[in-house]
Amino acid sequence: MASRTPSKVRLTLTVFLCTLLQATPVSADLWVIFPLRQEVMELSQWVPEAGDSLLVDRDSNIGYLLHANGGFTSFPVATGQRRIVRYIGRTYNATTPLASWKAMSSEKKGDRITFGKSGRFLRLSMEDDTTFERTPYGIHSHAYIQTMLREDDRYRSMGCILVSEDVLDVIVETFEVNNDTLNVKTAAGLGNESISYKFLREKMGML
Repeated sequence: MASRTPSKVRLTLTVFLCTLLQATPVSADLWVIFPLRQEVMELSQWVPEAGDSLLVDRDSNIGYLLHANGGFTSFPVATGQRRIVRYIGRTYNATTPLASWKAMSSEKKGDRITFGKSGRFLRLSMEDDTTFERTPYGIHSHAYIQTMLREDDRYRSMGCILVSEDVLDVIVETFEVNNDTLNVKTAAGLGNESISYKFLREKMGML
């Protein structure tokens, strides 16, 4: 019997492996280790999908949008001033709370200084046991957001998460794709090194 040529052997192995992969159940964790898509994406490449979520690191003031099945993008944000403030009749610590949230409503504000040129405001509700309580906090832009984002620490808001208008475009689209809801988490101490999809997924609680 004539021996097989190397090309025929490679073809046979390829067909065998493809058949094996199709017939073998694969756990969700394996898709995190071996993602089917590019793991880190530029914001310009990002296409909102059902199941997306938003994670904000309050220490580095970096926001991360995560797909449910692999891939993330990042962008600068501004969060609350770390001091006591008096604002709209309230006196409180303006530091953005660390919590699990859900954006559940979109509003249009007339104050285009505080809320940016579009006035868009995604109101955040804070998780409380099994329910979400409506809060004064939200996600929006600001007339001077570009100046804020160029600063080193970016603790400039009255407690809300501030983003540029182009980032807000993507977040609002993500909110709409997810039937006018978006899971959001504010965390601290994620660090600037070894940021991976698997790491962010764990911090988001997507186990």
